[in-house]
Amino acid sequence: MRGIALLSGGIDSPVAAYLMGRQGLELIMVHFDNRPFTSDQEVWKATELMKKVDEALGVRSAKILVPHGKAQAEFAKSCRRNMECVLCRRMMLRVAERIAGKYGAGFLVTGESLGQVASQTLANINVEERATSLPVLRPLIGFDKVEIEKVAKRIGTYSISIMPGLCCTIVPKKPSTYAKIAQAVDEETKIDLERLADDEFKGAVDIQ
Repeated sequence: MRGIALLSGGIDSPVAAYLMGRQGLELIMVHFDNRPFTSDQEVWKATELMKKVDEALGVRSAKILVPHGKAQAEFAKSCRRNMECVLCRRMMLRVAERIAGKYGAGFLVTGESLGQVASQTLANINVEERATSLPVLRPLIGFDKVEIEKVAKRIGTYSISIMPGLCCTIVPKKPSTYAKIAQAVDEETKIDLERLADDEFKGAVDIQ
């Protein structure tokens, strides 16, 4: 089976990708590039993490970089600021589903660990996953940070993930932790949602 693994420059998502790949699943690793709201270093870290996951699994996966900064700017300009993290995740899942269609993938893999950050509360996860019709696999959902870091150190991704880098600078100061689907859908009517998703999909590039 083939799936799309969403991978950031952080600690969790590379571990999630590794755990699913370890089960014999073929993964296409996708990084959403938030520049100009993050740094070149974050893109470099994500690319290196993809390579390290491949190394740990003994495979050579397809790797894709998706431009995501334009959508972030639209959310910030047109939508309620506290909903931005939820809208961001919903957009990522929409675009990942488009990529899945192109590559014949049947599921998505994400690195959520329940309640760890604002976008990972149970309410927000529920709203976010409704943006896609594909199953979203979350192998870390019941892990705590110590458990995740232990695996990251074992597979060699931890030292890369903790390197200095500029985290997303457009994150709201007080993100919603209890979003509702009606709120998200209402906010998405304020932007040209399908155009933005199509632009991200068309702008995706393969990386080595």
